[in-house]
Amino acid sequence: MSAAAIPATPAPARRRIPALDIGRTVALICMAIYHFTVDLALFGLVAPDRPFTGFFHYFAPAIAGSFLFLSGISLSLAHGGGFRRRPWLKRLAQIAAGAALVSAATYADNPDTYVFFGILHMIAAASILGLAFLRARVWLTLVFAALAFVAPHYLRSTVFDAPWLLWLGLSSAIPRSIDFEPVFPWIGPFLMGMAAARAGLPQRLAASHAPGPLLRLMSWPGRHSLAIYLIHQPVLFGLIWLWFRLS
Repeated sequence: MSAAAIPATPAPARRRIPALDIGRTVALICMAIYHFTVDLALFGLVAPDRPFTGFFHYFAPAIAGSFLFLSGISLSLAHGGGFRRRPWLKRLAQIAAGAALVSAATYADNPDTYVFFGILHMIAAASILGLAFLRARVWLTLVFAALAFVAPHYLRSTVFDAPWLLWLGLSSAIPRSIDFEPVFPWIGPFLMGMAAARAGLPQRLAASHAPGPLLRLMSWPGRHSLAIYLIHQPVLFGLIWLWFRLS
């Protein structure tokens, strides 16, 4: 029998892990809470520095880190058995398009503080950089994650002040932007997610008992996290604006 006559073996189905989708849902809820607070500050309904001080000073980076950690797990799961170019390109194009939309919208609102490298830009960049670690040892991935966290503390230099290098996060001063998550240190939580996937964390989560109706409902937003991310802020802002005008 010729090789051409042998039927192709279908790729194994990749089941979603409800616990990861629920994790994304929780991250989305936290993100909405933070952005709601930012909007309240913009309308003068809370102190202008409320979203950037105290609890929220730590809340915002924790949210960003959780998204990147979960994205790292997803990349490793999706391509751990072999790089799947077409699904990867499709997902990368979706994230890049979302990032471009955020940049365009924020630039139209305020060119001085627009989002030129926010969380979606970072996820897109990490989806490319992370390919180098698909087969890496867990310990090696964690070493690079640790180096990413400390890099901004030791490698900052005016050499990186060029506009085309700001996305690295090593410039001598932090650029003005309402959302800035550069490669260093934010590739760190992404690589931690990849290491967690390689260490078997998703498999242990999948082996837990099947989620009930409530948990299945909670997993729905996590399955559509990109779309919800893109629409939640205009909806929140619009609702506060409407309430502000009517009251």
